[in-house]
Amino acid sequence: MVEVFGATSTTEEVLSGVHLRGKRILVTGASAGLGVETARSLAAHGAQLVGAARDLAKAEAATTEVRKAAAANGGSFELIELDLANLKSVRAAADKLLAKNEPFDVVIANAGIMATPFSLTMDGFESQFGTNHLGHFVFINRVAPLIRKGGRLINLSSAGHRFSNVDLNDPNFERTPYDPFLAYGRSKTANILFAVAFDQRHRNRGVRAAAVHPGVIQTELGRHIDPARIQGMIDQMTAQLAAEGKTFQWKTVPQGAATSVWAGVVAPADEIGGRYCENCHVGQLVPEQIAISGVSEGVRDYALDPNTAEALWKKSEQLVGESF
Repeated sequence: MVEVFGATSTTEEVLSGVHLRGKRILVTGASAGLGVETARSLAAHGAQLVGAARDLAKAEAATTEVRKAAAANGGSFELIELDLANLKSVRAAADKLLAKNEPFDVVIANAGIMATPFSLTMDGFESQFGTNHLGHFVFINRVAPLIRKGGRLINLSSAGHRFSNVDLNDPNFERTPYDPFLAYGRSKTANILFAVAFDQRHRNRGVRAAAVHPGVIQTELGRHIDPARIQGMIDQMTAQLAAEGKTFQWKTVPQGAATSVWAGVVAPADEIGGRYCENCHVGQLVPEQIAISGVSEGVRDYALDPNTAEALWKKSEQLVGESF
């Protein structure tokens, strides 16, 4: 009997009875919140973890429990430096991994920023699109040869993809008035579209890719957001859920990381490949015209559009000056 998980499932529940010894997994953003819990839970089941983080000192302090879990359960844990807002750092990190030539079974692109004030990355890209999408685009494509046949890529997206489709004509807000959540929405839609295009390119060698929404969780990701705006969004979600006979609940960090590990090592590959997942299941496709009236779950159709995914891939190659 296949275990059915949902919104309240935790990493430990999802991984119950799962043995990961011999599996090698890369997790970006392993210095706080979901990244640390994702790494800890996988290490606790025997996986060999590589955590990537911009601030290694912060990551070292934050991953004490990850190292303990790895040592106690036959796993391992190491850190590498990766600043997704700096393509020089991205390429250097990828080169180090390629030089070691140790394959991965799963790559979880967890790192990201949310609703930040307007700024540019080291390479001149709008910070959220540049960090959340372009940094991962270059890093993952460079390390793609290390993903074993049968391996997976899991991109952390968000229900925030509903804020906006990508804008390939003005990715850096040179003509569009900047709004932190509009920019966040664009970057999170890009995370889904990247998974769609990556899955299409690599499925023939048995590598599948998916995007996941972890849920609404209180982590340091929201540190740039006005608390009043957060409350307004919570009120809106509460009303929307009430109309569907549901109630709003914050997720804990172990509940938030559960969909990442479910998609990464538990769910059937063909079930999640090229899809958007939430609450430990594949999200339903919700056409934008229906979504306007309010649906609490699901993925907007524009985020899974294969033509947009291809256009984003080509635009991303153009922006970073590198073809994959």
